[in-house]
Amino acid sequence: MIIDNTIIKKKNTNNQSFTFSILIPTWNNLDYLKNCISSIRKNSSFQHQIIVHINEGKDDTLNWVQTQADIDYVFSETNIGICYALNLCRELVTTSYIVFLNDDMYVCKDWDKYLMDEIVAINHPYFFLSSTLIEPLETGNPCVIVKDYGRDIESFDEEKLLTESDQLFKNDWQGATWPPNIVHVSVWDLVGGYSVEFTPGFYSDPDFSMKLWQAGIRLFKGVGKSKAYHFGSRSTKRFIKPKGYYTFINKWGMSSSTFTKYYLRRGNKFTGLTAEVKLSALQKIKNLIKRFSALMK
Repeated sequence: MIIDNTIIKKKNTNNQSFTFSILIPTWNNLDYLKNCISSIRKNSSFQHQIIVHINEGKDDTLNWVQTQADIDYVFSETNIGICYALNLCRELVTTSYIVFLNDDMYVCKDWDKYLMDEIVAINHPYFFLSSTLIEPLETGNPCVIVKDYGRDIESFDEEKLLTESDQLFKNDWQGATWPPNIVHVSVWDLVGGYSVEFTPGFYSDPDFSMKLWQAGIRLFKGVGKSKAYHFGSRSTKRFIKPKGYYTFINKWGMSSSTFTKYYLRRGNKFTGLTAEVKLSALQKIKNLIKRFSALMK
C-alpha cells in the first residue's frame, strides 16, 4: 500500500536561487547516502535543492536526514521502490530542472556546471541529458569510464578520484538513460514521471526514455565532462529481479535493448538528434517473438 498515513513529506529549504532539484531515493544505505550528499555539497558549482526519499530507514537514515537543514525529504515506512519514490519527491520540487541521482553515486567536481553549460547551449527544454559514470569494473557498458577508485565505501579513494577525474576523457555520447540524468520539469510532468508498473524500478529508466521519445524528445545526450563515480547497484542487487524486462516488451512492443540500440544508439559518439527509426523485417520478427514470449510469462 502506497497511500497511507506513514508517508511523511518535509520541506526544510526555502531558497529561490536553487538551480537543480536533485531527487535521491535511498533504502537502508546511509553510509553511501552521506557520501553522495557530501559530494553534492563539496563538488557542485551551484546551490541545489536536495530531496531524499527514505524507504524504511531502518539504518537511522531518517534520524540523520532530519538533522540536515539543507535536505527536504519524503519518508515511507515500507520500501515502495524507486518509481513511487521519485514521483512523491516531485511534489517538493521548486526548480525548473529535475536531477535523478542514485544514493551510491559520488558526483565529481563541476558536474553540474557542465550540465548547465549544455542546457544553456540547447536553449530549449526538450532534452534529456546524463552525466558520465566512472565505474570500478568492466561490464561492457560503452557509456562509462572504467577506473577503480574503490568497490565499496570502505575502500573508496575520494582524494585520488578528485585529483584524476578531470583527466579522465570521454566523448559526449548518444542515448542518455541512466542517472545521473536531468530533465526539465515541464517535460517530466508531460510524460507523468516514472511508471509505477515497473516497481520497484527495474527497466524504469529505458521506459522513461521511451516515454520521452514518444512525446517527441530527440535530444538524448551523455555529457562526457560531467562525471560521477558509481559503486554499482548497492540497493538493487538486494532484489530478486522482477519481470521488468517483460513489462517493457508488453508495453512498447519491443525489447529495451532494441530501443536503446536502434533508437537511442546508446554509447555511440554524440552526433546530434536521434533520427526516426525503421526496423528491419528480421528485427521486427525478433521483437514479435520476444513479445509473444513475454505474454506467456
